Amino acid sequence: MLTELSIKDFAIIDQIRIHFKEGLTVLTGETGAGKSIVIDAVQLLSGGRGSVEFIRHGQKKAELEGLFIIDSPDHPIYTVGAQFGVDIDDGMVVMERTMTTSGKSICRVNGKLVTLAILREFGKSLIDIHTQHETQSLMDADKHIELLDLYDAEAIGKAKETYALQFKELQKLKKRYKEWNTNEQEMAQRLDLLKFQYNELKEAELQPGEDEQLTEERTKLMNYERIYQSLHDAYNALYGEQKGLDWVGHALASLESASSYDDDIQKHHQMISEQYYLMEDLTFQLSSQLDSLSYNPERLNEIEMRLNEISRLKKKYGQSVEEILEYAASIEDQIDQIQNRDSHIHQLEQQIADLGEDAMLEAKQLHDLRVQAAVQLTDAIHDELKDLYLEKARFHVDVQLKNGNSGDPELNGKPVQLTTDGFDAITFHISTNPGEPLKELHKVASGGELSRIMLALKRIFSRHQGVTSVIFDEVDTGVSGRVAQAIGEKIYGISVGSQVLCITHLPQVASMADTHLLIEKHVENNSTHTSVTELGQDTAVEEISRMMTGTVLTEKTKEHARELITLAGQYKHS
Repeated sequence: MLTELSIKDFAIIDQIRIHFKEGLTVLTGETGAGKSIVIDAVQLLSGGRGSVEFIRHGQKKAELEGLFIIDSPDHPIYTVGAQFGVDIDDGMVVMERTMTTSGKSICRVNGKLVTLAILREFGKSLIDIHTQHETQSLMDADKHIELLDLYDAEAIGKAKETYALQFKELQKLKKRYKEWNTNEQEMAQRLDLLKFQYNELKEAELQPGEDEQLTEERTKLMNYERIYQSLHDAYNALYGEQKGLDWVGHALASLESASSYDDDIQKHHQMISEQYYLMEDLTFQLSSQLDSLSYNPERLNEIEMRLNEISRLKKKYGQSVEEILEYAASIEDQIDQIQNRDSHIHQLEQQIADLGEDAMLEAKQLHDLRVQAAVQLTDAIHDELKDLYLEKARFHVDVQLKNGNSGDPELNGKPVQLTTDGFDAITFHISTNPGEPLKELHKVASGGELSRIMLALKRIFSRHQGVTSVIFDEVDTGVSGRVAQAIGEKIYGISVGSQVLCITHLPQVASMADTHLLIEKHVENNSTHTSVTELGQDTAVEEISRMMTGTVLTEKTKEHARELITLAGQYKHS
């Protein structure tokens, strides 16, 4: 769960540190006090899109830091950490993000610098943020397939991965097929270019590692005098009367006469004897190398010319001789394919047909899983909607096939269009009143109904996602009365399995809180500051009373607030 959040110079917040607890934490306060700013901070900390507008006026940077405690050793965050080389010790994850006025973001996870994309991967495994904007995603039918796939993420996810590999390869083949079907004039020009390049490389007669060998030989020739003098001096220092080997020989003879009387002297004699013969052999090698040395200025010129030629070819065909040779092999294949173009096109057609059948089988498997998941999701949503006073509503996940064109793969005799998600078109349908037909969700649902449907989905998905913290930002907009009470109970139900942070203006929701945080805005010396206070029982009663009536608090209102909290407590214990 999110245990601690530190915010500095972010929007109207100068500096605050908030400690969060398990269960349901409710954040309340006047409009504009900074409630949503706190959620914005968490969203940016989890890899959301940032802006310099978030930096507090007059400051150079905004700093965000969050501490997460992971209780389960099987949590997916460990897989993410291993994937990106981030150590997670003692079940603790510290995420940091600094945004500067220059537009840069500096991100860290457990002290290691990471990219924003990697930070986002960690965020997706730890936090699920639900805002009013996300509720509007229900209005976008293109998003419905993502929601259905999330319901049975394990089975559908694996099937999607397998299908995606097939589809990607199929797209590559189709692209190549299209390229090979360009007009013959372009193909002829391409063939001439490839032949020219191939002949140029063939005439060069390059050998693997040739440039490295030539460079080494050039270095030796350019430093011939230094090499010769070094070998000569070393040889003369070792070989000859009164030279190195001669003195080592004297030492060896001296020890030999006494080696039979002392075991240590015998060991010394043996060691010097071994070194003597090694040095003698080395001397012969130095002499041989000296005899083999020769300076050939013509050979140096040949090497320079060859290296210049290789350098010219590198600029055109690759950074190394090996890359150039690989390129030569590839264009030889291309020349053969162009010269046998009809045969190659026929081969591509067969490959596309075969791979299309394989992709179609995987798409059909994906389709069958979605049909099963659609039935299960429909039943689950009906159960949730009953508790949200939409018991008369009828919900349906419509799974249709995307119509294809002639030449596309066929299912049951009809062509279907394969896309990155398969050939399914998913739309949510609903009828909220008895006697009305099912219609597309975005055409009939009101704002309050959309909030309840999305909450029902969240309640269902919270069992599958495994995130540690679920955040709701004013998802109760547009509801009141018993519906507000039902929403509060649903949100509390989610908090039983995951930590939940919830911004609300509804007293029915606030009364369900395990922890109630009041966010207030103060103006001091023409500067705006935000504070966060954890409310006790009495202050929570006053805040809930204020949420019901406004600024004027009466004993009746406080009594009503106490009753709400009492009823909420009874619901929690039931």
